Amino acid sequence: MADFFPRWPLATGPVVQPDERLPWGSTMTLGIQHLVAMSGSTILGPLLMGFDPNLAVLFSGIGTLIFLVLTAGRVPSYLGSSFSFIAVVIAVTGYSGQGPNPNIGPALGGIIAAGVLYVLIGMLVTWTSTGWIERLMPPAVTGAVGAAIGLNLSPVAVKGIEGTGPHILVALFTLAATALIAVYAPLAIRRLSILAGIAAGYVFYLVLANGFGMLPPVSFAELAAAPWFGMPEFRTPSFDAGAMALVAPIAFILVAENLGHIKAIGAMTGRNLDRYIGRGFIGDGIATIVSGSGGGTGVTTYVENMGVMAVTRVFSTLIFVVAAVAAIFLGFSPKFGALLRTIPAPVLGGLATVVFGLIAAAMVRLWVDNRVDFSDPRNLITVGVTLVLGAGNFTISAGGFSIGGIGTATIAALGLYQLLGIGRSRETSRTAPQLAATTLH
Repeated sequence: MADFFPRWPLATGPVVQPDERLPWGSTMTLGIQHLVAMSGSTILGPLLMGFDPNLAVLFSGIGTLIFLVLTAGRVPSYLGSSFSFIAVVIAVTGYSGQGPNPNIGPALGGIIAAGVLYVLIGMLVTWTSTGWIERLMPPAVTGAVGAAIGLNLSPVAVKGIEGTGPHILVALFTLAATALIAVYAPLAIRRLSILAGIAAGYVFYLVLANGFGMLPPVSFAELAAAPWFGMPEFRTPSFDAGAMALVAPIAFILVAENLGHIKAIGAMTGRNLDRYIGRGFIGDGIATIVSGSGGGTGVTTYVENMGVMAVTRVFSTLIFVVAAVAAIFLGFSPKFGALLRTIPAPVLGGLATVVFGLIAAAMVRLWVDNRVDFSDPRNLITVGVTLVLGAGNFTISAGGFSIGGIGTATIAALGLYQLLGIGRSRETSRTAPQLAATTLH
């Protein structure tokens, strides 16, 4: 094992490389910092799908350890809840947007299918290279599918905001607070804008509801009764062909996110990590399978943690071991889960509007960063058709089998781009999704 994993000698320079470490006290502190950085999105993702956030946090820790083992402890990453699954999970389960999701089984089966496809792609990459992925999913295609996911979710966000006057007020306050924190707060707080937005909206809701009685008050009875430590309530997947066909293509989005993440980390550390890309796909895929098998969400690499690394210049993979172990610890705390379930619906509605909008907007940034040429009809038509199919939730049904808007948009993006490239000379523009692709979660 000494040859498989690094020895992690104590770092002596200003940049701590993945196979180095800080003193153990600093390693523990930075590990907790990374746990906090990922917590906002990893908690929000399952809440928007009606999943148990406790399980999501638990499997994020387990998934991160799996990823670190598969990449031989040389690719610093944290795996948290992927927002890419939200639209398809809502479509599969018919989730109303409030409380626990009663029809989680088929969604879990679909998440497992996505993980299996992800692993197969990773195995193929380890035997070949990433070149075929970059040709199949250039920035025009990746951005189109990602933007379609964000637009497909817009009715969910609007539904979360709608309600009585005080309900709308809390939702809009949460939205504004999150935006203001993300723009004007000190850098360390901006990295935690979602978590800070939850806190601000929660406090405002308590003032209006528990203070002035303008909204249903938050009950803390479950929180008070919940034990500090205990086993989480795992959920069992069921396997429906239609649900699996709808959810599995999300694997291609995860591929683009992970590819961009590993390339960006390689650029920041000055090391070529391309040989770990296939193993990273396999690790993320197995982590998604494990998470879906127990009731957790699909997982992906997190740009929040990349931001922390960019600021601290500490890339040691040991800090992610600390973060993962701490997340697993929280996953076995029913009191922590009970606290998360008290977050009011209008707070989630306001946050959903910000997050779903960012999913679409981040893809615009991806196109800009990669200089996608929209004067080229191939790119313009591919993106335009994909956005309409995704935003309109175009669904194809045959018997008991159906493919929803995200599935049809993905198929259209992949198929149209290749079809419209027949007979054209190979494009010389840069095709690998870069850092902006990781903002999708």
